[in-house]
Amino acid sequence: MTSKRVLGVFAVLIVIWLIVPTLVIVPMSFNEASSFNFPPKGFSTRWYENFFTDPSWLKALFSSLQVAVITMIVATAVGVLAALGLSKVRFRGKGLVEGYFLLPLIVPGIVLAVGLYSLFLRLDLLGTLPGFVLAHTIVSMPLVITNVMASLQGLDPRLEQASASLGAGKMRTFFSIILPLIAPGVTAGALFAFVTSFDEVILSLFIQSPSLQTLPVKIFNSVTQTNDPTVAAVAVITMLMSVIVMLIAQFATRKRKRPVS
Repeated sequence: MTSKRVLGVFAVLIVIWLIVPTLVIVPMSFNEASSFNFPPKGFSTRWYENFFTDPSWLKALFSSLQVAVITMIVATAVGVLAALGLSKVRFRGKGLVEGYFLLPLIVPGIVLAVGLYSLFLRLDLLGTLPGFVLAHTIVSMPLVITNVMASLQGLDPRLEQASASLGAGKMRTFFSIILPLIAPGVTAGALFAFVTSFDEVILSLFIQSPSLQTLPVKIFNSVTQTNDPTVAAVAVITMLMSVIVMLIAQFATRKRKRPVS
């Protein structure tokens, strides 16, 4: 019993150690002074007002949302198809193919960014919406595949056989039986893809252009080139958006699982 308590205290300390640096940003975003002082000197919402009134920040936010939504749709569609193919087909070297799909999670982001930069430079995709979507889909799709394949592992193959015996085609079986059953994995994968795309900075730094700059890139440039405390307010807003999306993912998956059980 004592060991369990020690382990629990140790786990709580680790969680606090991970969360505290993030929570420090919250009071800094309400700092009255034009600097990153902590503790803050005075209380002010001027940096939030600056974010919502500055066209450059709003443009970066809109660009990030646009890229993230399109990436989520593309990565989810392709990821679901890939997961279905990997779960249905049996062939030699299947493990290598599965590992290949997961490579973007293993390969360092800077290596992938340099490679995509060289490729996009030849294809004239630098600083374009299709280029951003393609790059973000590459790093987001493995998360969709992982979540969908986890859902497919718990799927009873006899349900598809029963559907076929009743005269349903493959498309009707997929949309009427398979998709509702794997919906928790699809939902989680889609939301993970959205968050990954919205927060992606390394790839975005390499393929950005003055006409298309995402919010993480704008934050990075603001931190490295200026001393604008608006960054703290933006960081709090993006953190809240990520938390809300993840809570929605948990709520959606739990709600989907209840009828099945």
